[in-house]
Amino acid sequence: LAVSLMIGSYIISVKRSYPKGDRFSIKNLLKQLSVSFWALAAVLIVVVGVVGGVFTATESAAIAVIYSLVVSVFIYRGLDWKGVWRVMGDCVDTLSIVLILIATSNIFGNCLTRLHVPVLAAGAIIGLTDNPILLTRLHVPVMAANAITGFTNNPIVLALLLNLILLILGCIMDMAPIILIATPILLPIATSIGLDPVQFGIMVVLNCGIGLLTPPVGAVLFIGSAVSKVPMERVVKATLPFYLCMIITLLLITFVPAISLWLPQVLAQ
Repeated sequence: LAVSLMIGSYIISVKRSYPKGDRFSIKNLLKQLSVSFWALAAVLIVVVGVVGGVFTATESAAIAVIYSLVVSVFIYRGLDWKGVWRVMGDCVDTLSIVLILIATSNIFGNCLTRLHVPVLAAGAIIGLTDNPILLTRLHVPVMAANAITGFTNNPIVLALLLNLILLILGCIMDMAPIILIATPILLPIATSIGLDPVQFGIMVVLNCGIGLLTPPVGAVLFIGSAVSKVPMERVVKATLPFYLCMIITLLLITFVPAISLWLPQVLAQ
């Protein structure tokens, strides 16, 4: 994904004649690393802490905020305590938008989980009996899975349908409910057409990541718009070329298993 976005950025930069920066040099690299060490350490703390099981992903966010506060005030001295209060106020304004979106999408996910639809059993469908007891009730996600498998047996079409469903869900729901609701239902379909569970997991996460950048929910889009003070329409328009990069990457991951499986296979040896 990083490589595809870098290629897209390069093409756009050349096409629009963006000005070039300074030439790369080891000296400048080391200089910038020395300056940004404390900022980069926040990433290391989060990654190592989560992977090592020291704290959860949610707890890592709180720890990163506290660490950033200490570094900004006492090391870089870019903020005083008045600035901290101002930044906290700006954060509340931004987070209020995102939390409303997440709350709404979670409600929608909860409705999908709880909603049952009455469906006639086989005997009633073929007219063998009119007994209403033969009515059964199916969860909406189960019905969606049945519809997928009943639509076609072509593994390529099924793989594309799985991605389409995950993309649509990503546009209207938050990542956590999608993973909790869709994975148990779609994973058997994915494995039945030859997709590795690790490969499918990466597909799910990438689809959800694209959904975070896609209206109408698009929590990351709202954050970008709020922070940059740029209207949502301009943010979406500027993001359009990068959607293509992400979709190409998604298709490569779907149909070229080695991209997502080579590293787990190396670690498993």
